[in-house]
Amino acid sequence: MLKIKSIDLRVITVFCATAGIFAIVPGVFETYRQLNIEYPYLLSFVKFALLATFGECMALRITTGNYLQPGFGLLPKMLVWGMLGLLIKAAFVIFATGAPNVLASLGVQLNPDAIRSGLSFQRLLLAFSISLTMNLIFAPVLMTLHKITDTHIRQVGGSLRGSMSAIDIASILREIDWSVMWNFVFKKTIPFFWVPAHTITFLLPAEFQVFFAAILGVTLGLILAIAAERKVCS
Repeated sequence: MLKIKSIDLRVITVFCATAGIFAIVPGVFETYRQLNIEYPYLLSFVKFALLATFGECMALRITTGNYLQPGFGLLPKMLVWGMLGLLIKAAFVIFATGAPNVLASLGVQLNPDAIRSGLSFQRLLLAFSISLTMNLIFAPVLMTLHKITDTHIRQVGGSLRGSMSAIDIASILREIDWSVMWNFVFKKTIPFFWVPAHTITFLLPAEFQVFFAAILGVTLGLILAIAAERKVCS
């Protein structure tokens, strides 16, 4: 059973303090919002680099009892997640633009005013269609890419310099446990978690969507921990 350590209390304190700064200190939240509007890709890089990597640290804590350990590769993981954050931001733009056109091609015409504010069936349908198309088309590619980069980081011992070396993609693809990837990561987490979660994401104002997606990256870390446990137990 996982025991609470003093470092856990420090992590919780830092997390709550950071959230408190946004909620209490005047102007901080508005500054974040403005920066997110002006520099959406830069902020996406930073948010995923911090939050999604923190999710992996939590996964490591669950599986090993430590937030960090030799070979984990904190900086390479942050760099990879930042780059993935750029792809995710681009995917949000692509599918948020394309999904309404798909619906229109199927004869479903949406009222532009109805999908901009308030909770309505049309807005819910649009958010669901964006989430569904993105998770069916883009999510498996993203998850596989993350698995490849994560394996490469492990193979080079977590070294930042080693992580910059050429990736033997063919070899890593042969190493991946596709039973876990398909039966758990793809078949279960995509329809039962990611599609509903991203439906909520696309109901939010545009400037908050990537932030919420990055928060979900923490959840991804926990999912990775569960997947790792399943691999050990299988």
